[in-house]
Amino acid sequence: FFSGGLTALTGVAVVLLVYHWSSRESEHDLLVHKAVAKWTAEEVVLWLEQLGPWASLYRDRFLAERVNGRLLLTLTEEEFSRAPYTIENSSHRRAILLELERVKALGVKPPQNLWEYKAVNPGRSLFLLYALKSSPRLGLLYLYLFDYTDTFLPFIHTICPLQEDSSGEDIITRLLDLREPTWKQWREFLVKYSFLPYQLIAEFAWDWLEVHYWTSRFLIVNAMLLSVLELFSFWRIWSRSELKTVPQRMWNHFWKVSTQGLFVAMFWPLIPQFVCNCLFYWALYFNPIINIDLVVKEVRRLETQVL
Repeated sequence: FFSGGLTALTGVAVVLLVYHWSSRESEHDLLVHKAVAKWTAEEVVLWLEQLGPWASLYRDRFLAERVNGRLLLTLTEEEFSRAPYTIENSSHRRAILLELERVKALGVKPPQNLWEYKAVNPGRSLFLLYALKSSPRLGLLYLYLFDYTDTFLPFIHTICPLQEDSSGEDIITRLLDLREPTWKQWREFLVKYSFLPYQLIAEFAWDWLEVHYWTSRFLIVNAMLLSVLELFSFWRIWSRSELKTVPQRMWNHFWKVSTQGLFVAMFWPLIPQFVCNCLFYWALYFNPIINIDLVVKEVRRLETQVL
């Protein structure tokens, strides 16, 4: 039964791999590379709809006016509030203007989901995927030190949201305007960071279920499995009375991860994109299947020790 389950999961992973591989150059990815001044009216509407479900209310109005990229850059809040756009909801106008300011600053559409982020930052996305899998604490520390505004800030606001945040808004809308985290958010984050780092990843993936339906589920399952494997590792150290070796183990782990990261950074320009895609999708969809087998082996080993 277990082997059959693994085979079925592998089949699902292969299907998802082929699907995302074939669609990685979709029109959603193209906007993150195409200058906003060259957007067509249809591409402007695509950008608008990705701001959230509420944006579909204004789809026909933008299409009727044939708003292309050049015209979009000239629109102001006053023009949005009156005909022909008539965006009466002030929160909707503010969300559109905030995202429009980001587009003006970057010159292209900012990435708003995993696949767009991968299209813009292929090397960083691969590095983060493996770093958060093998060493979540160091991976999150890297985000804090070197990618605070673009990645860490949305991450902490997603997993440790403010109580006054509107629960009715979708995830993308909530992340359009982010403030510095409060002490309460930092306290909650640091507790989870210290004791349950993989839970942070699972919570983040959970909030993105509506955007990445199957991928988020793979990430959540993998985070749960990695948490169990980490718990088994701590149990082995405790049961063998090897607590004194923890500092040395931590240093060895830090050195190993740092060396691997430096090695990849040095040789990244020489690595074919095909190989990078293989590594990315392997870690995303196949690694949970491997971890299931590792958890089963750890359980059997524990049962053997007890008996």
